[in-house]
Amino acid sequence: MVTAAAGPADRPASAWAPLRTAVYRNLWLALLAANIGTWMQTVGAQWLLINHSNASTLVALVQTASLLPVLLLALPAGVLADSFDRRHLLIAVQLFLVAVAVALTLLTLTGRMPPALLLTLTFAFGVGQALTLPAWAAVIPELVPQDQLRSASALGSISVNVARAVGPAVAGVLIARTGVAPVFGINAVAFGIFAYALWRWRPGNARAVEVPERFTAALRAGSRYVRHSPTIRRLLRRALVFVVPASALWALLPLVANRRLGLGSGGYGVLLAALGVGAIAGGVLLAVIRTRLSANQLLLIAGALFTVALTVVGTVRVVPLVLLALLPAGMAWVTVLANVNAEMQLFLPSWVRARGLAVYQVCFAGGQAVGALLWGLVADMAGLAPAYLAAAALMLVGTLTSRIWPLPDLRSVNREPAAYWPQLHLAHEPDPGVGPVLVTVQYTVRPERTQRFLAAMDLVRGARQRTGAMRWGLFRPAETVDRFVEVYLVPSWDEHLRQHGGRLTGEDRAAEQRARELTDGEPEVRHLVPAAAGPTLSDDREAL
Repeated sequence: MVTAAAGPADRPASAWAPLRTAVYRNLWLALLAANIGTWMQTVGAQWLLINHSNASTLVALVQTASLLPVLLLALPAGVLADSFDRRHLLIAVQLFLVAVAVALTLLTLTGRMPPALLLTLTFAFGVGQALTLPAWAAVIPELVPQDQLRSASALGSISVNVARAVGPAVAGVLIARTGVAPVFGINAVAFGIFAYALWRWRPGNARAVEVPERFTAALRAGSRYVRHSPTIRRLLRRALVFVVPASALWALLPLVANRRLGLGSGGYGVLLAALGVGAIAGGVLLAVIRTRLSANQLLLIAGALFTVALTVVGTVRVVPLVLLALLPAGMAWVTVLANVNAEMQLFLPSWVRARGLAVYQVCFAGGQAVGALLWGLVADMAGLAPAYLAAAALMLVGTLTSRIWPLPDLRSVNREPAAYWPQLHLAHEPDPGVGPVLVTVQYTVRPERTQRFLAAMDLVRGARQRTGAMRWGLFRPAETVDRFVEVYLVPSWDEHLRQHGGRLTGEDRAAEQRARELTDGEPEVRHLVPAAAGPTLSDDREAL
């Protein structure tokens, strides 16, 4: 786990500080409109299915259809966001979402909206969301200073939860008076507003997109980074153990409103509004609370609050008590997710940020999608109360795992790009596509420094594998006592140049510097490229 001491510069920024930046403020407000439209659509879709047979499963499948595309497409979407202009990508996707919302509106108006078609179009809407999320999340660190990232993450949650408070309430009134079709129409307008705001935005120093990597190579590079990053894996586990049980609250709440509490669409909107108000309060108070409690203490408190809320919502039939339980549930939701999301944004270097955040979205949305279907099936078989109690028990167990997998402290970790290679002196410049490339680095290490050197090289190994190495090894010649040879294999010369031309961070540089301080003289580096076309590595079986 990465740990670091906090300094004066680490004092939390005000919850509203990012809104002082005009560009971020304008886009945040436009995204708020889009989020309101999304929640209105979700309520409309669920209410169209509430009176069908197997309503528990169908209503839960609305959430599954919305979130499953994130599970399937988030990582490819992250590759696109890291490889191309994010603003143009976002504009194109919002226009696609406008088209889907218009189709939902027209088909509902004409009475041609069976459950299968509704879920299909909901899935299409989810595809657009899957393409939006990594690109937008990767843009945020370019819009606000680093010390405001946690506040920006909390504001993102506030936006979602203001929408959760306003959207369902408005949708409930509209559905009661005019039906579902106008709700879908407002969603089309909302995404048109977001597309227009993105079109109006003119980045002063647009991100310079180098020659894009090939899609499959970029996909493998993003997966490799996550696989070899213990910090990222820990953050993903923390999100997953919270989201799976928490998804029961969202997935089954329409049924609680309709069957247990006897409320109509307006009452369901009030329940969602209570969750939204709690989340807004949590986002506003988070900056203050963070000065008094550690991130891991916040996780424990939030998990305990959500456990109590699940228990109350699943067993109590008194509307005011359910509303009171939903307020701290909203606060707990934003507390956990804002912390994990901000830690992801702080840790991920810019070259792989969208891909790393896409993997986070896979865990987040996939956990919700799978959880929603799971709890829907449990509710159909055993009833609403047992489903909520089972989710509460799972939430309590997951909360206690914060002792095993605490959030890492990243406040002083240097994640800025660090191109620190000396000028290469090559007899010939390899073609960018040639590969694989075998790199060897020979070190001279005094025997008394061997153990410290081996420990230092373990950190170097992680840096090599995160940034491009498919294979890595450290060897020592049997003929000497003071020599070590590092060997690692990179897919291509282009990948190797990218590895040392912007993928490494200041933390990676510090790790390598610690290892080199234990050596004598300069390491001897060799780059071995294929001598000819065709296979470069073989085994004995190929000669038989």
